[in-house]
Amino acid sequence: MSPAKKRARSYDSARIRTAVLAQFALVREAVAGLTEEQLSAPTRLGDWTVRELAAHFTMTVGAVARGLEMPEPQKRELPLLDWPFGTVTESAAIADGTRELAASAGPEELFARTTARIEEALAEASDTRLVPTLPQALGSARAGETPTGAMTLADFLVTRTVELVVHTDDLNDALPGLDVPYDRQALAACTRLLADALAVKAPGASTEVRIPPFAVVQCVEGPRHTRGTPPNVVETDPLTWIRLATGRVEWRAALDDAKVSASGERADLSKLLPLMS
Repeated sequence: MSPAKKRARSYDSARIRTAVLAQFALVREAVAGLTEEQLSAPTRLGDWTVRELAAHFTMTVGAVARGLEMPEPQKRELPLLDWPFGTVTESAAIADGTRELAASAGPEELFARTTARIEEALAEASDTRLVPTLPQALGSARAGETPTGAMTLADFLVTRTVELVVHTDDLNDALPGLDVPYDRQALAACTRLLADALAVKAPGASTEVRIPPFAVVQCVEGPRHTRGTPPNVVETDPLTWIRLATGRVEWRAALDDAKVSASGERADLSKLLPLMS
């Protein structure tokens, strides 16, 4: 089943807007206290330092404002459930744009500028307003490139919760002890979208994937269970799920570390992960 044929779950748009701004503010506060040595620290994202990662936060949120400043596309082309599978095609351009942005200004200036810009952009914008999304989050040097997708503002903001939560985890991994918190609504939306993406990638009802307290989905072809405990069950916590879905943690490592429980012959998700990278 293609993403376009599976209807995305509903999200409370007001809460998603608040969650995006809240998570961005939490990261901004944490980055403001970093030393030059910390900003130069490596991350698990290839050759990115914390400085580049900080710039990427402003890029991914700033993409909302840039999208609203561009002419409205004529039609919606990118359903929400398609989004997780399309990010890899833009990874090289996004990496280049991130490096350019990081070299253009310090984190404090980038976060201040982006905060003002996104708050102003969202103040009058309708949830149904279409925005170009790809190339997503690119710097001003690429602002004129032709977008390859468009979605409603409400849906695009849900994708921003994924970007923010995933990269907050990257930041915490790079700087142990920093412990940037996660806005609960942002974490919930990120978990749910990636869980639904799994159900799109492996349609079926033989396996139940539980990610308490935010999501339960059924997936994988095979016999459908109708009552009682499903024969195939996977359960994990939200952050472990997000790391699995984005390739930060491998399936076998998560099992070995008891971060995931999996029972049943169809409970091995290793060939389905990651969903995005």
